[in-house]
Amino acid sequence: MALSINGTQIPPPSDPRVSLLDLLRETLHLTGTKKGCNQGACGACTVLVDGERVVACLALAVQYDGRSVTTVEGLAGDGEFHPLQQAFIEHDGFQCGYCTPGQICSAVGMVAEARRGVPSHVSSDLLADVVPLTRDEIAERMSGNLCRCGAHNGIVEAIAATYADTTNYAEAAE
Repeated sequence: MALSINGTQIPPPSDPRVSLLDLLRETLHLTGTKKGCNQGACGACTVLVDGERVVACLALAVQYDGRSVTTVEGLAGDGEFHPLQQAFIEHDGFQCGYCTPGQICSAVGMVAEARRGVPSHVSSDLLADVVPLTRDEIAERMSGNLCRCGAHNGIVEAIAATYADTTNYAEAAE
């Protein structure tokens, strides 16, 4: 079998102890995914596996054999930024930029959760088919991704500008 990394098939590592993060950064040289705390607490290494958020520092690469992994590099296409990447620029959603790739991947995964009606701690309707992404909802859902520079307001604004309109879910999540 193989892992699909940003649409490219690669064999799983021969050493089963290699983290997904180290495979991405050290073997494949996809350095957009950052190594922050290396303990799963900061979210800098967040990638998407089959569209769901995963902290790559805690995941063994062999666990994802046969699955599709998307990094921040895989979100852009045809020389164009992903809509959320562009929104981060327009809304000052980054300062040093270290957490930005994890923030962006996490936000894309978070939108898929809201589309499926997965509630958060602040969701007002636990039975809703789709959870509206209010400012409070976005902030709560993104709380696992830390920004030490204090760009949280810009991050929430960028996500809200891209995804707050639920009719925009389909285009923006792709």
